[in-house]
Amino acid sequence: MTQRTRIKICGLTREADVDAAVLAGADAIGFVLYPQSPRFVSPERAGELARRLPPFVTPVLLFVNASPEFIAQGVTAVPNALLQFHGDETPADCLACGRPFIRAARIPPGPAGAGFDLLKYASDFAAAQAILLDAHVEGYGGGGQSFDWNAFPWSHPLLNASSRLVLSGGLTPANVTDGIRLVRPWAVDVSSGVEASKGIKDPDKMLAFVAAVRAADAQHPRPS
Repeated sequence: MTQRTRIKICGLTREADVDAAVLAGADAIGFVLYPQSPRFVSPERAGELARRLPPFVTPVLLFVNASPEFIAQGVTAVPNALLQFHGDETPADCLACGRPFIRAARIPPGPAGAGFDLLKYASDFAAAQAILLDAHVEGYGGGGQSFDWNAFPWSHPLLNASSRLVLSGGLTPANVTDGIRLVRPWAVDVSSGVEASKGIKDPDKMLAFVAAVRAADAQHPRPS
């Protein structure tokens, strides 16, 4: 048996897109609770959308430097959510919520990426269920850019890529196969790469992305 790369589709704002993402085969659906994002939804709206998810499709709430009160609103609206912290949150900030969480690492694109101490970051956030690897852009949240996938020692036990890393940042149906081949992550996360416009997903692109991930798994099998 080979390990299947999990798929998170993030930044959904409409019922039709949630349904299409589930139909395409997404394992997790991300809702952006960051008011400055063009993909922002309120906690209440996230709750409405999350209620459409079938069993075993995980809702994920993305926060950026949010107050404890706002995070609590999100958790109340989506009680079974996994939390994703994408700002300047410290390990203590993440743990204070008392919930399972993912921590985003914002890696500079280009040659500067190699200067990011990912091993220390993974150690500092050892309590995170996963480290999500994204490219650092101005502001916060995904910017649709990639970082250098060759910049880090993915086989290092501190990274534990195949069970703890989520590859994100500029993924598309065209490049996700290469990303999986190089990093061998537990999961991949896509937002802008499957959109018709910001916050509006394209069903055909979502299907193509999932198909590309499955093709990568078939081409580069890993023992489970």
